Amino acid sequence: MPEGHSVHRIARQFARSFVGSRVAASSPQGRFAEGAEILNGRVMTDARAVGKQMFLEFDGAIWLRVHLGLYGAWDFAGEIARDATISSAAGRMGQTNQRGTIAEAEAEAAAVSVHDEAGEDSMGSIGAPRKTRLRMAEEDRAGAEIAEFPPAPIGQVRVRLLTSTAVADLRGPTACEVLDAAQVAVAIARLGPDPLLETGALAVAAEDRFTASIRKRATPIGLLLMDQQVVSGIGNVFRAELLFRARLNPHTPGKLLSETSVRELWRDWSHLLTIGVETGQMMTMDDLDVVAYRKALAKQSDRHWVYKRAGLPCRVCGTNIALEVVGARKLYWCQSCQA
Repeated sequence: MPEGHSVHRIARQFARSFVGSRVAASSPQGRFAEGAEILNGRVMTDARAVGKQMFLEFDGAIWLRVHLGLYGAWDFAGEIARDATISSAAGRMGQTNQRGTIAEAEAEAAAVSVHDEAGEDSMGSIGAPRKTRLRMAEEDRAGAEIAEFPPAPIGQVRVRLLTSTAVADLRGPTACEVLDAAQVAVAIARLGPDPLLETGALAVAAEDRFTASIRKRATPIGLLLMDQQVVSGIGNVFRAELLFRARLNPHTPGKLLSETSVRELWRDWSHLLTIGVETGQMMTMDDLDVVAYRKALAKQSDRHWVYKRAGLPCRVCGTNIALEVVGARKLYWCQSCQA
């Protein structure tokens, strides 16, 4: 299931390529025909992500709410500029440490493209938009350039949003519905805080809300972090990595954690989420040099401390990483470092 960073990146793609344009909406599959009729011909005015959910606003205060779930994905095509954010993250060549100037990093990135196992180019600068394809779900996957625009829908497309220059096709979402402004407010109010949404005093309030919610519950922290009413956007990967980075036992009841440790957990989530949006990857390893950083971008197994490392030695202490099923999801952790 796409975690928070992926949905924020999709919202940014809509903001760049669709907001401000009049949209032709349709449902090639037919399952969203009534909703598409409501949206058709309206100008998209906003695109925002809250955790794992995305809200697209159209004139007339009409919104499209989408939750991708386990199988959903957006396919973009047309004059699509990939979210190559090396320019904003260029100085961070080693995750938490800064290396070189932005100009040096951009020059280096332009010279060497790094493609991961899924075909994602996390370091290459795309430059001007080209008529091409881009799939955005758990990871961004660049496709071939297209010969004609708009391309014919492929597969079971629930919603197609089309402008004069770009098209977005939605497949397999868990939720896809048209809401008014009041309904959107209710939907967002049900969600936990998202560290990317607030600044200043509101950011402090979001941290306070998260801290209070965790510390009043007897539920294990490993379950609380997956509860989207407690905190928005954290999924299985970030859950495992955040707990390891904090050296927290996933079975510890939230109410037994100190206020300091819970606030540090929130701040680390904000840190990792920002990196995920900038790079398109769930990069959780620290202090990597340039070579190790490129290796991590290219291969998922080199990006994480514990996730999907069951039975392998802990990168810190050498103890084999444990695997449990908690809340119907796989939990990876080190029983020594996180004792």
